[in-house]
Amino acid sequence: MSKKKTQADYEKTFSYRFGRWLSGSKDPFLGQVEMKPQKEWSVPEETIEERMREEQMLHDKIYDIEHNKTLRRFNRIYTFVAVFFCFLLATLLLFTVSYLPQTGNAANPANNQVSSRYIESGLQETGSVNIVTGMILTYRAFDTFGETNVLFIATCCVMILLMLDEALLKRLDDGKNDRVLEPKNDVILQSAAFLLCPVIFIFGIYVVLNGHLSPGGGFSGGAIFGSGLILYVSAFGFKKTQRFFNEQIYKVAKITALTMYGLIGSYFYITGANGLENHIPLGIPGTILSGGIILPIDICVGLEVACTMYAFYALFRRGGL
Repeated sequence: MSKKKTQADYEKTFSYRFGRWLSGSKDPFLGQVEMKPQKEWSVPEETIEERMREEQMLHDKIYDIEHNKTLRRFNRIYTFVAVFFCFLLATLLLFTVSYLPQTGNAANPANNQVSSRYIESGLQETGSVNIVTGMILTYRAFDTFGETNVLFIATCCVMILLMLDEALLKRLDDGKNDRVLEPKNDVILQSAAFLLCPVIFIFGIYVVLNGHLSPGGGFSGGAIFGSGLILYVSAFGFKKTQRFFNEQIYKVAKITALTMYGLIGSYFYITGANGLENHIPLGIPGTILSGGIILPIDICVGLEVACTMYAFYALFRRGGL
């Protein structure tokens, strides 16, 4: 029978050393080769001074205006061209201004038939006491629809760039990392938001619903409502805000508002362009249910603007709604 070796004797054998070397668990040069710690590499002072002299010589040769003829010629041409284009631009602007109509002239574009039509027939044709709102949401409703689409597209682009994955958002919310760099449970901010947010929301709704009766409308009312949402979420956080305004409600409100605006506007455009009878009643001017398509479009625009403002704030702050 073979004699059993001890661990110390086994570690002295060639097979054990070869196995360790083969597996990489032992450095074959460790303890066999003299090793010294390397010094930190540094550029000699002579080399640094030589490089500085070469750089200065190169700089003097290229940028020496007194002796570099090419550079002097370029500076002269550049100065002449710059002055020439400045005089040319000033001449063109003065020439254009000289052809502008005189102030107060009856033939000015500001005194054409379009503006007269807005002022004289706006109340009768739109049912809106506010001439500005009647003009924007009826005569120029197509332009306003384009502006509303711009808000929708801008929000979609910001979502594509900044929106985080839902799993990551949940981890951030669980770890309460949403407000790491901000004071939590600020008593002053929360007390102010508790008093101001209801007033802001009510005032925003009032401005939206009275846009055809007084100064205001969807854009201004939606901005007020959106600022109220931003104040609320800044004071109380996203978890409390999501109890009444979460991502699902945001999507429904935003898409429904834009779709309803498109449907109402399309009906108004088609009937007006083809001389067909418009069945949307104008109502009694001065009452809340008047103005034809203005009131529902104001509501749609207000929702669109409020959702856009809140979405921008939420996406830039935490990457989600």
